[in-house]
Amino acid sequence: MILKLTLDSTAANVISAWEDGTVRVGDTWYSGHLILTPETIIKNWQVTRPENLQLSHLEPVIGLDPEVIIVGTGLQLIFPNTSLTELLAKRKIGLEIMGTPAACRTYNVLVHEGRRVAAALFNK
Repeated sequence: MILKLTLDSTAANVISAWEDGTVRVGDTWYSGHLILTPETIIKNWQVTRPENLQLSHLEPVIGLDPEVIIVGTGLQLIFPNTSLTELLAKRKIGLEIMGTPAACRTYNVLVHEGRRVAAALFNK
């Protein structure tokens, strides 16, 4: 099943579709875990599973200076280490955890609002 998210003409990186295991940003499909901001795409994010997510895994995202990080945990909502929220709050970064399809939709909304958002997406 392909979930088409948006038809968009913005220059920012927005997610135009999602399919289990892949995300389409603009006209390009990306498989594997992915970090995305309106300006940056980091392919092949080196993480294993959402429940094993540590602050060190988010350093590539933190370095992009987001005000909020959305973590998409795949088809199922899986909560990672609960201390992540507190550790990121100390850096004045919000953290939202949701399934990847919802994370893609939320990311696009925040991009269109002009927010400094980053999505860290598990794609399997």
